[in-house]
Formats: sequence, structure tokens, C-alpha cells
Amino acid sequence: MDVNRRHLMGASAAGIAGALAMAPEPLRAAPLISTLGRDATQYGVKPGSPDDQTRSLQRAIDEAARAQVPLAMPPGVYRTGMLRLSSGSQLIGVRGATKLVFTGGASMLLGEGAGRVGLTSLTLDGGGIPLPQRRGLVHCLGGRDIRIADCDIANSGGNGVWLEQVSGEVSGSIFSNIATTAVVSFDALGLIVARNTILGTNDNGIEILRTAIGDDGTLVLDNRIEDIKAGPGGSGQYGNAINAFRAGNVIVRGNRIKNCDYSAVRGNSASNIQIVGNSVSNVREVALYSEFAFEGAVIANNTVDGAALGVSVCSFNEGGRIAVVQGNIIRNLVPKRPIGTAPDDDAGIGIYVEADTSVTGNVIENAPAFGIIAGWGKYLRDVAITGNVIRNSFVGIGVSVAPGAGTALVQGNMISEAPRGAVVGLDHARPITTDLTSEGAQRYAQVAVGANSVRR
Repeated sequence: MDVNRRHLMGASAAGIAGALAMAPEPLRAAPLISTLGRDATQYGVKPGSPDDQTRSLQRAIDEAARAQVPLAMPPGVYRTGMLRLSSGSQLIGVRGATKLVFTGGASMLLGEGAGRVGLTSLTLDGGGIPLPQRRGLVHCLGGRDIRIADCDIANSGGNGVWLEQVSGEVSGSIFSNIATTAVVSFDALGLIVARNTILGTNDNGIEILRTAIGDDGTLVLDNRIEDIKAGPGGSGQYGNAINAFRAGNVIVRGNRIKNCDYSAVRGNSASNIQIVGNSVSNVREVALYSEFAFEGAVIANNTVDGAALGVSVCSFNEGGRIAVVQGNIIRNLVPKRPIGTAPDDDAGIGIYVEADTSVTGNVIENAPAFGIIAGWGKYLRDVAITGNVIRNSFVGIGVSVAPGAGTALVQGNMISEAPRGAVVGLDHARPITTDLTSEGAQRYAQVAVGANSVRR
């Protein structure tokens, strides 16, 4: 049988024509609602109604959860008070078009012991109505696999999302005009906070907290956080883009952070924190902080452009120790911290460290006070400062030589334009020696200074 391309093309054309002739009607797409689950309008919910729809919405949520199917909410505005979520509740809207407007209550959406909860493509507008303390517009307590995705959460009179003992994910959402903090997590069970945009909060951007020091493991990844105010005041509790408190093994990676009253990332008693690959600009206190009772911090490959202090790894007196500070670019530091911080807190410093720490491969430029400081009085132990580039700093590297101070290695650094000295011994914040790269280093046996390249 002679089969060639011409015959095949002719046969295909004939077959297609026959199939079209036989089809009784055009193929139709399946209705969207049937693929998603229940339609909220089946339960008397009316998109765009001026009336409060709390009762109808609650019935729709309960019935869909009972059937273990999603509840689809068509475009429109829905006025509602507090709605309770049960296990399996999944609310799905049309992004930018399905809007729930809060009419009052402790929270808009509340889950207590509810797992497998999903909120997707909803706009949640708190209307600026004040919430009780320690409440969020979305408030979930004790639930596994809570997923909030692609939502727009705005105008909350308290927190945006409040989670306690929760696993799951908050992702792809936009938080704006939040009266306190956008995302708060207490005692997480395995949480990801990723790819969100947070614009304008009055306390902090993201808080990862624990009631006692312990493992947490939350991942805070690839968020954009801007305009964070320290509304209640204080000396660093507020005004931070990302705050990890007592939470061990937290990873803060790839975030873009801009315009904060205090820190971009603050780890307080947070062991094994990783602060990696973040882009930070225009923060008014310490940009990247690991402080108080922690063991283990990696602060690497970040850029900081504009802060009072670039990186601080401190509180050896409280047990703070073990860190790697590597590969960061830190520049354009300012000489003062915000009003409200302790009056003797220093500023204009690129990197400050105290104990059991390697500082290597960083580039620091335009630090009005010090490029790098090692130690505070007697609180210095086993610090290596190697392979850094420091340009245009009043003092290049300051090392504590006060009585009781421990050992430091300062070697292989490139230091230029440091008029007070490339490497100088300190008594607390006060320089007390000449440039140790020129003379006098042998007087301080605990400080090894060698092979630094200095341009005066």
C-alpha cells in the first residue's frame, strides 16, 4: 500500500470535516463553580448587597466545610462581621473582585483548632475598625495546614494575620495600612511566609515569636516590606521589618526591605538564625541584628545601603555567641540612631561583633565611625576579622584591648581612607592606641595584627 504525505493530509482533512458535521453542538467548558465546589449564592449570599451578610456567609462556610468542598465566592462586595472557620473550610474568590468588608467583631475570620483551612484570592478590608489586643483580621489558633494565598488584606484595626501553633503558608498576599503588624506567628509548627508585599504597618512587618526559647524553623522568604513605623515607641521592639524572638532555626532569605524606623531583620534570643541574601535600604537603626541569648547566626550576602549600624552580633554578656558575618556589602551609614534608643548606643558602624565569630569577605564603605568593631570592654572572645575591604571610615577596625578582653585576629584586610587609624585598640567605644598596623601591636598579646593592606 502506497501511503504518502499527500494521502495522509487528505485523509486528515476529510476526517476533521466529518467530525464537525457529526457534532450536534460546539463543545462547552464546564461551569467554573462545578470545578471549585459550592457557590456561595446558593445559600442566599448576595454579592454587592448593602446588607450585613454574616448569617448567610456563615451558613455557606459551614455547609461547604461539612461537604469538604471549597466555597466559591463570585465577584462583589460582602459586608460581614466575624465568621468562624472549621476544619476543611476553603474560601476561594476572584482576585481583586471578591471583597469582604468588616462590620465589626473580634476578628473577621476566626479558626480555632481548624485544620486544612484555605483562603485564596480574597480582598479582606478591615475598615479601620479597632480590634482587641493580640487579634488579627484573620485569626487562627491551633490549626494544621493553614494556607492564605493571593489575598489582599487592608485597613486592619489590629494585626493582619495572627497565627498560634499553626503550620502552613502565608504567600503571595498584599498587606497595606495595618494598624499593628502584618503577620504574627506564635509557636509555629512549620510555617512559610513567602512572596508577600507589606506596605505600611505601625508596629512590625512580620513577627516570628515563641512563648519560650525553642525550635521554630519558620521560613521568611522573598517578601517585599516597606514603610514600617515604630508607632508605640520603645527602643527597638517596634519598627522592624522582620522580628524573630526566641525562635530557633528561622531562615530569613531574599527579602527586599526599605524604610523602617528600626531594623530590617532583628533576631532576639533566636539561635541558628540565617539572615541571607536580603536587600536593605534606608533603615534607621541596626539593619541586621542578632542579640541576647542566642547561639549561632549566619549573616551573609546581604546588601545594606543606609542604616545607623549595618550588622550587630552582640550580647555576649547574655550568652550571645557563635556567628559568621560574610560577604555583605554595607555602605552609607549615618552617625545617629533614632530618638528612644539608649543615649550611649553607637552609630556609624559597619559591623559590630563580640564572641566566637568570623567576619570575612565583607565590603564596607562610608562608615562615619568604624568599619568594624570587635568587642565591648571585656566582652570579646575569639573573633577573626579577615579579608574585608573597608573604605572611608574614621577608624577602619577597632578591637577591644580593655582589661579582661579576649583574643582577636585582624589579618589580610584592605583598609583605605581611615584617618584615625586602620586598626585601633579600644576601651569600649573610645580609641586609646595609635594605629596598630604601624606600631604598638606587640603590647597587646591577645590581638594578632598582620598582613593588612593599608592606604592612608
